[in-house]
Amino acid sequence: MQDGAASRCDPRLMERLRKKLVKKLEEEGIIRSDKVKRAMLKVPRELFVPEQLCELAYEDTPLPIGFGQTISAPHMVALMLEEAELDEGMKVLEVGTGSGYNAALIAEIVAPRGSKNPGHVYTIERIPELAERAKKNLERAGYSDRVTVIVGDGSKGYPPAAPYDRIIVTAAAPQVPEPLVHQLKPGGILLIPVGDRYSQTLYKVVKLPDGKIKMKKVTPCIFVPLIGEYGWREDEAIYV
Repeated sequence: MQDGAASRCDPRLMERLRKKLVKKLEEEGIIRSDKVKRAMLKVPRELFVPEQLCELAYEDTPLPIGFGQTISAPHMVALMLEEAELDEGMKVLEVGTGSGYNAALIAEIVAPRGSKNPGHVYTIERIPELAERAKKNLERAGYSDRVTVIVGDGSKGYPPAAPYDRIIVTAAAPQVPEPLVHQLKPGGILLIPVGDRYSQTLYKVVKLPDGKIKMKKVTPCIFVPLIGEYGWREDEAIYV
């Protein structure tokens, strides 16, 4: 890191900005639980954004991470973590690894350091270069033992580790992919943005004990497209 970037991204400054952002999100009612608050205070977002943008790490805005992808705005990340109703010990599938930040937050909740009942996060990314970068980010932040990064088509889920307590999708699909519903445990929750390529709605999909699903609209949103067999085709996608 060059001297200028180092001064802008001093760890003590980053910690102050992190606390300020978390306080703001708490005051706005977005962060509602102690576990989400603790995770967002613990995980350093600056390690998951491009080095030249680290001074923007705690602005409540999406940031580009390359290959037409973004790291989601902190308020959307916090909202999804709250809606997922995560608990220690859960097995979670994340679709759309990106830089690895959301996977680290999930891991901090389901598998905190020293847990006697640690869960695990499986996260799948279709772009090999991003997956490799995410692995390095997670290792640097101390989460590589609790997060498994897979390269593949996330719209098909990840059958080898199924079923999952929770599935969190960070890219927008034209409809809810059937494989993800099949890989969700009864009583499990799937969070996914659904809609066209210009605007979507975040849905909370609950799989009832009898296998039926219940869908609830959470909030309007805009995500990059979920590309894959059960998402958009590459030639249909418009990066947002």
